[in-house]
Amino acid sequence: MDTQHNADELFGKTGLTLPPAPVPLGLYKPALTVEGKYLYLSGHLPVQEDKSLIKGRVGLDLDMDAGKLAARQAGLTMLSTIKNHLGSLNKVKRVIKVFGMVNCTPDFAKHPYVINGCSELFATVWGTDNGVGTRSAIGVSSLPDNIPVEIEAIFELI
Repeated sequence: MDTQHNADELFGKTGLTLPPAPVPLGLYKPALTVEGKYLYLSGHLPVQEDKSLIKGRVGLDLDMDAGKLAARQAGLTMLSTIKNHLGSLNKVKRVIKVFGMVNCTPDFAKHPYVINGCSELFATVWGTDNGVGTRSAIGVSSLPDNIPVEIEAIFELI
């Protein structure tokens, strides 16, 4: 069986724990399946196991490695939403697009490095062929609740 069908097993081998799937606090859907073929995830925050958020601005409160860990945590939150919405990570065929926003100081320029925290997680779960899609990583002057990253993604389903 190829890597994409063993995503739940591969995630289990990481030793990481999924936070609870977030509940919308506004008028939106965290996940939307289109034509049974595509899964769109709204912007996800770095939610921790205790439901608290990682907070801080990269380049001021957090260094780029802490920002990268926050991006990985946002990725874990996305995996939690996928499991909640689809029942299994195995139902994802491939990552199509990741869009990451980094709350950072005006002089910070390592946005791709920070968002790699999420991208590397997806590559571990779905393999480098299916877990790596197109991506954008940008810096912004603020994000909700002073979180360091917000990430959204599009997936192709099996």
